[in-house]
Amino acid sequence: MKKTLVIVGVVFLLVIVGSASWFLSQTNKSQNQIIAENPIVSQNNSNLRYANIAYSEKINMSKGKGVTKEAATCIECHAQKTPAIVQDWSKSSMAHAGVSCIDCHGVSKDNPMANQNCPGVKGTNIYVSKMVSPKTCAKCHPNEVKEFEESGHARAAIHIVALKPDQALLAHEDMGMPQYKDAVLLTGCAQCHGSIIKMGPNHEPTQGTWPSHGIGNVYPDGGVGNCASCHFNHQFSIAQARKPSSCATCHLGPDHPDIEVYDNSVHGALFAAHGDKWHWDSPPGAWIPGNDYNAPTCATCHMSGVNGLQPTHNIDMRLKWNLWAPISKERTGGYETAAFEYMKTGKFTAGNPLAGNPKGPQEARKEMLQVCASCHTTSFASNYMAQADKQIELYNKYAHAASEMINTLEKKHLMMKDPWADPAFRTYYYMWHHEGRRMRQGAVMEGPDYSHWHGVFQLQQSLRILQAIYNQRMKDGKIDPNQIGGVGMGE
Repeated sequence: MKKTLVIVGVVFLLVIVGSASWFLSQTNKSQNQIIAENPIVSQNNSNLRYANIAYSEKINMSKGKGVTKEAATCIECHAQKTPAIVQDWSKSSMAHAGVSCIDCHGVSKDNPMANQNCPGVKGTNIYVSKMVSPKTCAKCHPNEVKEFEESGHARAAIHIVALKPDQALLAHEDMGMPQYKDAVLLTGCAQCHGSIIKMGPNHEPTQGTWPSHGIGNVYPDGGVGNCASCHFNHQFSIAQARKPSSCATCHLGPDHPDIEVYDNSVHGALFAAHGDKWHWDSPPGAWIPGNDYNAPTCATCHMSGVNGLQPTHNIDMRLKWNLWAPISKERTGGYETAAFEYMKTGKFTAGNPLAGNPKGPQEARKEMLQVCASCHTTSFASNYMAQADKQIELYNKYAHAASEMINTLEKKHLMMKDPWADPAFRTYYYMWHHEGRRMRQGAVMEGPDYSHWHGVFQLQQSLRILQAIYNQRMKDGKIDPNQIGGVGMGE
């Protein structure tokens, strides 16, 4: 009996060893095949991992995804050159629908962004662009692109060019040295607002205008907007766009602390506690509160198909008020105009700061309350909105008092020529651009500390400072350079 068990054990061990040897030989064969097809790869460097990615993508993407031969060539090459990009793309719904690199980056020969700088297409009839304009996205997503063009996001880069105060601020920030203007604009403003992208030698975008993650990019082919600001390249994830972190890249800080307000609201607390268990990948229009998630994110309130509402890429549609201007007014302007004016005439305009729901601000409020009604009673939501409206109206009282003093000082020539050196102007600027925005946005987004301590409390302190400056100048009829103001309370 013992002899039989020993024989069985030896046979079993030989089978295991033989199987392992066969598996290792197949692995080595696969790696040898990779190395043979990719001479730059050696078994002793980190490129072997990248080569495995390339080989995997060659098998999985070039065959069976419905892509063209030319597209397969792009995939196979970029799986080695830029493997992370190919991996991201391979996980996307684009890849699973057979939409390849060349479907988005391929352009016509007469496109102003067209070139053959990629070795893979040089000398062929294929032209490509590093940049993807909304005009390309519109081939498959025409409604989304149109809705975006009708929204305030679409004027983000255009109005920076059109507004003289914005240009004047940039001139102060670059210390009057034109060679540094691009540094201020492109690393700051343009990465949120967008850039007016220009082409340089060899049909490449210029360093001073690209790259830009900004949502209002203006492309050389005339397209306005940047879908990848929210649906990052190259996964184009709907889950990512639904999470607050995508909006937080731009909607933060002293001038519009949306993410700070959200994170510290009840909604933000629920997201922090339970968001990792929510279903983020549900199709548009089928992301259902109570089933897929139990508290709103930015996208829920401003864009998602909720409680009978249709999804929209026009983020103004459910907004009653303009909360960023010096004086808050109801959004009675209908659709945004800046993108359409640019595409029609090539002119950069200030756009429509009161862009909103074309049916009017009350319809916008009605739609927002419809979102709220997914989780709250009508009276709860309506009462909260009425409270927020009162706080916005109170802000306007402060803003009118401050603007009247500034206007009077200007008429009497009691303001400095350089506004940023003038404590009166700086105090006024902080009042609406920082403190006033915090007060208003804290009120509507359930941020009590931003509505009060970071908002109205600091606002009333600044109004006292401005009043003192005003009284002194009106009394003396001159500007005292030693007056204190404009320090930004609590900054």
